[in-house]
Amino acid sequence: MNDLERFHACMCYRAVDRVPFWTWGAWPETIERWKREGYDPKVHNLDQGADRRQAYGHWFFPHPPFEKKVLEEDAKHILYINHEGILMREMKQFRHSSMPQFVKFPVETRQEFRQFWKERMQPDLTRRIGPDWKEQLKAIRARPMPFVVVSDRWGGFFGPLRNLTGVERLCTLLLDDPAFVEEMMEADADFILAMMQPILDVVAIDAFAFWEDMAYRTAPLISPDMARRYLLPRYRRVADFLRGRGVPFIGLDSDGYIHPLIPIWLDAGLNFLYPFEVQAGMDVLAVRRKYGRELRLWGGFDKRTLARSPQAIDAEIERLKPLMAEGGFIPHTDHSAPPDISFPNYLYYLERMGAACGGR
Repeated sequence: MNDLERFHACMCYRAVDRVPFWTWGAWPETIERWKREGYDPKVHNLDQGADRRQAYGHWFFPHPPFEKKVLEEDAKHILYINHEGILMREMKQFRHSSMPQFVKFPVETRQEFRQFWKERMQPDLTRRIGPDWKEQLKAIRARPMPFVVVSDRWGGFFGPLRNLTGVERLCTLLLDDPAFVEEMMEADADFILAMMQPILDVVAIDAFAFWEDMAYRTAPLISPDMARRYLLPRYRRVADFLRGRGVPFIGLDSDGYIHPLIPIWLDAGLNFLYPFEVQAGMDVLAVRRKYGRELRLWGGFDKRTLARSPQAIDAEIERLKPLMAEGGFIPHTDHSAPPDISFPNYLYYLERMGAACGGR
């Protein structure tokens, strides 16, 4: 089996020559640590033993991007407007391992939203992918590995609006001005459909993923009732279109404690979720027991074990083996690797996970 055949067999609960598993990347600060511990990009393969996939999400970002503009800077911090139009303050020393302070978001009013959308959210594939976008898509499709379109940060109905208005403003708008929120949601649904229609006219894709990140460690950032009322119809609209165009797997990426939202996503026609953040109480085995085989699962490996010991890594792999045997599950870390993980531990994880999945 090649990586594409193995992906479809796993997702359809058919027999596989070995269980697929994916790597999920590492923070830049983690890579710098690993270099100090002996990592040489010319020698070591950080995807050793893992299956390959092609995931494209940058096509959905605001285009043209905002020009980075530094407003203040001192020895420790930098205040700047990022490529999404968000005014943010970051620590210079720990840029990737600390949360920025979000000072101001690009949208406060309907007029600002309409101007933002008109200027930066046009579904022009020639500008977003390139003049040869059809040839690029065909080249991607020709490779023997799954082709996943991830509408990263700008394809969803909570996460993208959060990027426009900020979490607090979005949550208050749901109460104070739901019509404005629905206008933004409809605009994003229109945008996703307008992006995907010409793509699917040229090639078939294996999976499509919304991007949301709409939950904290203990609860979602929106109530299930509101999600069902406002988000579900838009998910359903996009999912029905994609499924009608032959996309077999439609899912969603959200960190945090997402249990209360899973029934809504299933009712909307989604059939996979990821990455199942263990420290937020998400246990893929419990999710499978509750929701059955219709919901495919990606992720679920507790990345914190990689910072502990080989024994902890082995125990976490052992915990997930029942799902590996059942299918409909692609293990990977429940987020990218932070800098408390040593390079030897990461290599051990790759070796042991590869062996547990059946090896190459």
